[in-house]
Parts: sequence; structure tokens; C-alpha cells
Amino acid sequence: MISSPYFVIDADLLEANLKVLRGVIDRTGCKILLAQKCFSCYALYPLIARYLNGATASGLYEARLCHEEMPDAENHIFSPAFQEADMDEILRICDHIVFNSPRQLSLYGERAKAAGLEVGLRINPECSTQEGHAIYDPCAPGSRLGTRLSEFRQMTSHQLELIDGLHFHTLCEQNSDDLETTLNAVEEQFGSYLSRMKWINFGGGHHITRSDYDIERLERCIRHMQEQYGLSVYIEPGEAVALNAGELHCHVLEVQPKGDDGVTNVIVDTSAACHMPDVIEMPYTPPILSPSNGDGQYACRLGGPTCLSGDIIGTYHFDQLIHEGDEIVFGDMAIYSMVKTNTFNGMPLPAIYIRYSGEMTPWKRFGYEEFKSRI
Repeated sequence: MISSPYFVIDADLLEANLKVLRGVIDRTGCKILLAQKCFSCYALYPLIARYLNGATASGLYEARLCHEEMPDAENHIFSPAFQEADMDEILRICDHIVFNSPRQLSLYGERAKAAGLEVGLRINPECSTQEGHAIYDPCAPGSRLGTRLSEFRQMTSHQLELIDGLHFHTLCEQNSDDLETTLNAVEEQFGSYLSRMKWINFGGGHHITRSDYDIERLERCIRHMQEQYGLSVYIEPGEAVALNAGELHCHVLEVQPKGDDGVTNVIVDTSAACHMPDVIEMPYTPPILSPSNGDGQYACRLGGPTCLSGDIIGTYHFDQLIHEGDEIVFGDMAIYSMVKTNTFNGMPLPAIYIRYSGEMTPWKRFGYEEFKSRI
């Protein structure tokens, strides 16, 4: 038996997502990039590079990862503020750089152009389409992300000449109707500038591989920007690339007596706080693939073994009693999980396995030295 907890990435399910994304590329001529902040398991970068156009980075380290593991692909980078110490290497290994503000553009734009990079500016269309996830809303009041129209209008002609394209990222796990709403706001505010640009980047947050996603509407949005303004179109999904392509396996350590609320606390050897932080940050309750659950009579609150009282994965209703030693498998654990793991309380990092055509292959194992080296 494999020691738990451990992640499993299913290469076949990942490839199925990539085929959907490639269909959008082939039908529209847009370019789709992997957002590495969501999924950066570089063992699968050769597979991803067969279908997508490249990757986008949130900083130097992710840019280096793309450069090393997807060397023939496009390498894009965005940061709210770049560091001078990183800039020489960024300009050497990246193809596109997107600045967050006119100030950042003034600091580094000319150097980027001289180095042969395409230069972009992130805009904030001030059009919020999210509900209940303010922490992930770049259009929330007071947002530090993106240049507002009032700031854009104050830019000099020289600053405008440095810009090859505009970038916006306003969505989070959303459908293409929200993209359409956002595009309307972008056109209303920045439409007079779009014909001067070479490209536009729709950012991420598009749940393109979700079963109910309206791909036809997405493709209409892409074609509209191509035909109306002569723009090349980029999209930067992260979740859509690896949606439902990963699992987290764990085992039950203890089953406590049923509480006054009728729910049984169950302690497992994985942690929401350490191994799937989005469960707490979003928050959301991850699906369980095994054992069977849904409307079962056995209500169990699954929690981790850390000292954090809020280290709760969720409450589930199982069809059968849960016992110590039982295996529990969480689904949709490829995205925003491995990239966010931590060793709080000295929790071991889960190993990572890759499944090819049903056969499990170990990729990464971690132990005490990883915990010690991170302190």
C-alpha cells in the first residue's frame, strides 16, 4: 500500500481537457497559455506543450520553469510590481511581459522593447461579475490589480507607443457569459485604444473544460475581437487545464463519538490547511470519489491532524460507516493544491504520482528534509 497522503495526476484526464482547449485554438486561431500559478507539475509540460501555445508566469521562478521545461513554447509573465534584481533574467527568457501600471511601464518598458519582448499593460475594467469571492475579485473596490481608465488616459504618447497589447483578468471559475459582460465593459472604456494594439489577453478564470461551459459564446467573443479590432487573442486558463484531473488520497486516523449535532468528527492524515488551502480560502468543499457519499445517513466532519481548529475539509454524508484505516479519495485535487501546499505543524508534504493509462508512476516524494529546508 502506498503511504498516504498522496496526490495522483491522471494524464488521460488531463489530456482530455487539453483536447477541448486545443479545439478552441483550432477553430478560432486564438492562443491558449497554461497559468502555472494553478498547476505547475512540469513532468506533464511536454504533454501540455503538444496542445497549448505556452505558459504564463506570476514571477521569475515560474518563468524559469516554463523556459526550462517548455523551451519551445511562448513564455509570458505578469507581476503587480517587478523587482530590478530579476529583470535581466526575465528579459532574457520571456517573450511577453505585462505591466500592472503606467509606473511599471515607465520603469521597464523601454528595456523590454529593446530586448525584443512584446509589452502589455493590464487594465482594470472595473466590472465585477463575481459573487461571494471578493478575495479573488480583481475588480473589487480598492483593487491594486490593473490600470483604470482614469489612469490610462493620463499616460503620455510615449508610454502608449510602448504597449503592444492589453491584458485583463477578472474571472474566477466562471462561464463565458461573464466574459462577454466583461468584454462589453472593456470595449466601452478602452475601445478607442484597441485598434492601436496587436493583441488582447482575456486572462484566466475561464472554466472552459467544465461540462456546462458555453464554448460557443467564448468563441464568439474571441472572433469579435479578432474581426472588430484585428487583434490576436490570448487566454490564460489554469483550472481548465487540469480540472478534475487529480486526486488526493488519505486514510482515516480516528473516528470520534458522534457529537451533539449528530455529526461524527473524523480525523484523516491530510490537512485542508496544509494540503488544500483553497478549501479554507475560497471556501469550498471538495468532492469525494470514494467511498460513496451524498445523501447517506452517516454524517461525518472530516478534519486534519493539525492544531488549527478550523482545519476542516468538510461535512459528508456517507452510505456506510467510516472506520479507522479506511481510505478516502478527494477529487479535483490537481488545481491550486500542490502549488499551495505547506508544512505548518510539521505536516509532511504529500507524495505525487502520475497515472498513465491506469498505471501509477511515482514522481515526487517528500520527507523531513523538505520540512527542515523550508524553515
